Amino acid sequence: MEETLRLFVAAALPAEVKDYLVQARDQYQDPNSRSVPEQNLHLTLYFIGNVPAFEEETNKQKIAEVAKRHQPFTLALEQLEPGPKPKSPRLIWARFRQHEAFTQLSQELTEALSSETSKQKEFIPHVTVARFKKEVRVRHNLSVVSPPEEILFPVSSIALWQSKLASPHPVYSVVEEFSLG
Repeated sequence: MEETLRLFVAAALPAEVKDYLVQARDQYQDPNSRSVPEQNLHLTLYFIGNVPAFEEETNKQKIAEVAKRHQPFTLALEQLEPGPKPKSPRLIWARFRQHEAFTQLSQELTEALSSETSKQKEFIPHVTVARFKKEVRVRHNLSVVSPPEEILFPVSSIALWQSKLASPHPVYSVVEEFSLG
């Protein structure tokens, strides 16, 4: 049987951003939510999905080519909030202010790594900090948490990550990192 890998492209978070997100998400104590482990926090740019192991090198080459064409940029944290739909949230996410460089990078990665034409129009820079259980109806009056001061996230590299499904959480690891520019 052919080995498959579950892959995605993401940017690793600096320690101070991770520290703030872990502390801020504590304001969402809900028995129906499960926090994403600190070591799994990341900014997803494109979820590739399950691919045959032999495609890993091709994916690395495509990511490297895209990374070279984009310059580093800095995201600013807007807030933590239920999402993606506030009336029926599936998760708590840390949403960053829209940034043209993030949108262009995400769009180009999607086009380079997807076998289908993307219909995605909006690329929202965010980090998932907790997920709600699928079978539970979540109350939709959850608060929004804004940072007390500006929290910046400089993005100077992206990486190909592998996700190994495990219980209670998947295990994420960086396969290879690529500098922007």
